Amino acid sequence: QVQLVESGGGSVQPGGSLRLSCAASGSIFRFNDMGWSRQAPGKQRELVAVIARGGTTIYADSVKARFTISRDNAKNTVYLQMNSLKPEDTAVYYCRANQGYGPLYWGQGTQVAVSS
Repeated sequence: QVQLVESGGGSVQPGGSLRLSCAASGSIFRFNDMGWSRQAPGKQRELVAVIARGGTTIYADSVKARFTISRDNAKNTVYLQMNSLKPEDTAVYYCRANQGYGPLYWGQGTQVAVSS
């Protein structure tokens, strides 16, 4: 049973920063990749960033140069550092884990709100 627990969401003004954390039950090295998706009200869930087992990263165009995904294998945790936040970044952010087979695993989500 895989459990992913997100933390670090909150409210921030435009231009501010937040760091999200995703703690996994057990080693994250078993996953081909881990990442973050987000879902804004009335919109489909979209992929934000992914980090592969080897460290390769992929970002959505909308967050490139502002967000940074990283991982700490020793702590079984994946992070999303979000800088220069914009109102359009407001969403529920979900951690995801991909074993390379079977369904993706998802966390419960953490709310990020960006407004003045």
